[in-house]
Amino acid sequence: MAQNLTKGSPFRTLLIFSLPVIAGNLFQLFYTLADTVIVGQTLGADALAAVGATGTIVAFVLCFVQGITGGFGICLGHQFGRASASGMRHSIAASTALCIIFSVAMTALCFALSNSILDWLNTPASIYDMAYDYMVAIFLGTGATVFYNMISNLLRALGDSRTPLVYLVFSSLLNIVLDLAFILILHMGVAGAAWATVLAQLLSAVLCTLSGLRKFEVLRIRRSDFRLPRGTIATHLRIGFPMGFQMSVMCIGLLAMQSAVNALGPAAIAGYTAATKVDQISVLVDTAFSIAISNYVAQNYGARLAGRIRAGVKASLIQTSIANIFMCALILLCRELVVPLFVSNPSAEIRLYASQYLLSVAPFYLLLGVLVIYRASVQSMGNSLAPFLACIMELICRISATFILAHFIGYVGVCLATPLAWIGACLVLVPMYIHTIRRVSADCNTR
Repeated sequence: MAQNLTKGSPFRTLLIFSLPVIAGNLFQLFYTLADTVIVGQTLGADALAAVGATGTIVAFVLCFVQGITGGFGICLGHQFGRASASGMRHSIAASTALCIIFSVAMTALCFALSNSILDWLNTPASIYDMAYDYMVAIFLGTGATVFYNMISNLLRALGDSRTPLVYLVFSSLLNIVLDLAFILILHMGVAGAAWATVLAQLLSAVLCTLSGLRKFEVLRIRRSDFRLPRGTIATHLRIGFPMGFQMSVMCIGLLAMQSAVNALGPAAIAGYTAATKVDQISVLVDTAFSIAISNYVAQNYGARLAGRIRAGVKASLIQTSIANIFMCALILLCRELVVPLFVSNPSAEIRLYASQYLLSVAPFYLLLGVLVIYRASVQSMGNSLAPFLACIMELICRISATFILAHFIGYVGVCLATPLAWIGACLVLVPMYIHTIRRVSADCNTR
């Protein structure tokens, strides 16, 4: 049954909604970590570097998918808050049609540019072929990624954060089995790890959809639902596309960082890859809180409950801050254990690269929490300009720091680009949230 986020204690409502999303994100990280661990332990450091060298461009595509489908979820959340059954059906139909179009276009574009992308990233010749095999397999599975993210965001917009978790846990375990089968039995190399991820995600999407259709009658759209009211597609593109674009633009800065690290050689890539995989724990937990507040704000914005939005944002900031303090302490204390998890008998150089990254980034996790909560809240109130400006500021800070600081202090300068980017984005988002919530409050009071 759909969870109405416009009622009950904001703190408790958000926490209950967030926990399954956090668990789902951690399991998603779990099966990407499984890829990395199995690749590093069975195929060696060069294979790990090959996966890492393409990780940022893969994240670039994933960020766009997560952003645009998250935007479609916000549109559905607005209709849910308004209690409009026909509006929800039209929103689901529009999301489905747009996701099919984007899947085809993105798959064709990414596949065609694969070689050029590896050249742009300064991929070392020793790992070029493996990196190409891994990246192409992931790109061919773009449709599965879009499918999973679409149904997950639609279910969350309806207040159901548990169904995506249940099937993601199952597919995560399946992914490990497929990893071992494709790499050790079928000898498919790094491409086997990629295909295991794609197939596991596709199965998760199919099972999630079947369960959602049983639970929610509104998901059983008919042909007539695709006869969309004027402006429906435009509304979904106005909210979804900027979110996808913003998240992808953020990844451009990460691409600059990856290029700088790739130029330092396989040891730097391996250390950086191991560290960033662990660093994703914080990113994914914060993302889970942002998904929760996004759906919460969308429903309450549709129901015109400005005071409840304020209370929910404060509650979410408290929850996110507590989680980030804990994760910072855990990662700093355990940082020396990171590299051996991924690579057998790692060199001291690889260990140093990983440790330097974590020491540079983990102390700033609190800023990341502030960034994602305010960004999600502003987006869900229909303000797509502020997150875009914050995204541009983040991009400028990240790229500038990457090349300027790296020139003076080397690899550590590349690492510090991440927290400096978070600072830049927060300087834009905090005042813009204050402005937006005041505008929404005044608008609600006049109607």
